[in-house]
Amino acid sequence: MRDGDRTDVLRRAHDPDAIARRLAGARRQEHVSDAVLGGIDGCITTFAVVCGSLGGGFTPLVALVLGFANLVADGFSMAVSRYESIRAQREVVAATRREELDHIARVPEGEREEVRQIFAAKGFRGETLADIVETICADRTRWVETMITEEHGLAAVQPHPGRAAAATFAAFVLVGALPLVPLLFPGGETARFAASAVIAGATFFAIGMVKSLVLERPVLRAALLTLATGGSAAVLAYLTGILSRWLLGGG
Repeated sequence: MRDGDRTDVLRRAHDPDAIARRLAGARRQEHVSDAVLGGIDGCITTFAVVCGSLGGGFTPLVALVLGFANLVADGFSMAVSRYESIRAQREVVAATRREELDHIARVPEGEREEVRQIFAAKGFRGETLADIVETICADRTRWVETMITEEHGLAAVQPHPGRAAAATFAAFVLVGALPLVPLLFPGGETARFAASAVIAGATFFAIGMVKSLVLERPVLRAALLTLATGGSAAVLAYLTGILSRWLLGGG
């Protein structure tokens, strides 16, 4: 996109109505990153099992069984971890909120001084600074939320743990199942493993493209980086399979 065209797009995006719509809908995008992360991990997990099975000399049936077992177990583990992580973050914010409410009740002038110094450090002075302090401290909820974000560096609004876990699990299972699909069909082992590799590669590339749109990064670079990450994991799994077979005397 030419620089002039990009400027026009940005100008339209910063129209007052566009800004209002974007701010109102920002929180609805909070689980896109969960889905992207879950998809990448799911595909890496199952394709690594496929490559490890190939390197270890196992049949596609064994790779299929191990792949689906890992898909469900690891997907569930990742979803639970995401759920507990967000719950812990929310508990920290809730505890901080209670602490700030107590401080405001006990030492309101001290808390006002904290607000004043926070915004003075941002460059506000004189009447402007006094108006900011007065506006924030006139509403206790606004006062507390300001302290949570400005003093403690916490996000006042956290993602919903159940929805984040569900997005992670769904993406992990759905995307992670793709490299296993060729193993469901009859045919030569080499052909089925090759088809799995092609599907996994295309999946990594596609996820990288989606990630680039979310992060607003160059599409090709993000896609190739994700492909390289997945490919590296697959090579490591394959070599580990070969090494394990050699160490165990499998030839």
